[in-house]
Amino acid sequence: MKDILKITGIFALLLAVIPLFALFSEKDAVTGAAGTGGSAFAAKLSAAETVFSENAYTETEQTSADMSAVSETAAETDAPEKDDEDIIKVLDYTCGQVLELSMRDYVIGAVLAEMPATYNIEALKAQAVAARTYAYRQREKQRLSPDPLLMGADISNDSSRYQAYFTPARAKEFYGSGYEIYSEKAAEAVDLTDRMILVYEGEPIVAAFHSMSSGRTESAETVWGSAVDYLVPVDSSGDEDAPSYIEEKILSENECREILENSVNGAELSSDPENWIVISQRSASGAVTEMTAGGAEISGGEFRSIFSLRSANFTVSYKDGEFTFTTKGYGHGVGMSQFGANTMAENGKNFKEILYHYYTGAELEEY
Repeated sequence: MKDILKITGIFALLLAVIPLFALFSEKDAVTGAAGTGGSAFAAKLSAAETVFSENAYTETEQTSADMSAVSETAAETDAPEKDDEDIIKVLDYTCGQVLELSMRDYVIGAVLAEMPATYNIEALKAQAVAARTYAYRQREKQRLSPDPLLMGADISNDSSRYQAYFTPARAKEFYGSGYEIYSEKAAEAVDLTDRMILVYEGEPIVAAFHSMSSGRTESAETVWGSAVDYLVPVDSSGDEDAPSYIEEKILSENECREILENSVNGAELSSDPENWIVISQRSASGAVTEMTAGGAEISGGEFRSIFSLRSANFTVSYKDGEFTFTTKGYGHGVGMSQFGANTMAENGKNFKEILYHYYTGAELEEY
């Protein structure tokens, strides 16, 4: 539990959630003990944990190419009756209003915001469970020790601090004439996983996810400094076929100099630009873990943030007055790869198999 407390605290310090305006049967029985009440989980969450911000679990990307127009905007569906366990309060940070939603409606909005709705239904079901787990964990944390900045809400739609969420109006704006079919698909994914969350040793997990790995996911220990049993490296080689899997960013010598001098404490630049940035160590999955920038020691994650790179799995080259940064994957690399989840789904895996693959040792339960 101490490791989980530590990691949730440093998520907010190392990364920011990236909003998704940029990439694009019958209900299965769940495993484990079903029907566990929220109060049971709340008892397992320590009061100390409530001081930590659980943002930056997600880094995802959508493209307009994924958003083909297929139908006219649909009317909003009637909200179902809600019991206490089915309610989540969402602060709309744009106007300060607290919205009282059913968990179902919230998770639909989160799925629409966090994963391309063109993805396979099994991938969307996996995303629905991850989004619901995030929301459930956040709600229980607020019930134990409310954050006054949330003004009585459990969570906010500010995607720089929390999981992304689209209100119906925002989803209509984003998806345009495709809203009806995409919202119906997201609703199907949510309904087919109704009340399912991921737990580990009886507690809702830190449901980290990202757009695409570099071919193998990263451990929480590598990225955030604390080991978490269910956030360990796993194969995600299907990500290598993702659009924009490899990207280049080119900066002039002067641009690079300005960033290093203004953003890296202790940086002292030599006369030879080739020696300004030196990578010395990588994780087993490829992320830069140790390096120097202007002679100053810095982590790959910090460097990635400073230079706004797509991932911490990168190389750097210098030629003719320009630095070329080449990245693999997109996001922090921890937990579920969304593109990898879709690849698994396209290859016949169901949402349970996807979740159990990316969250090692976690189990599905109904709250």
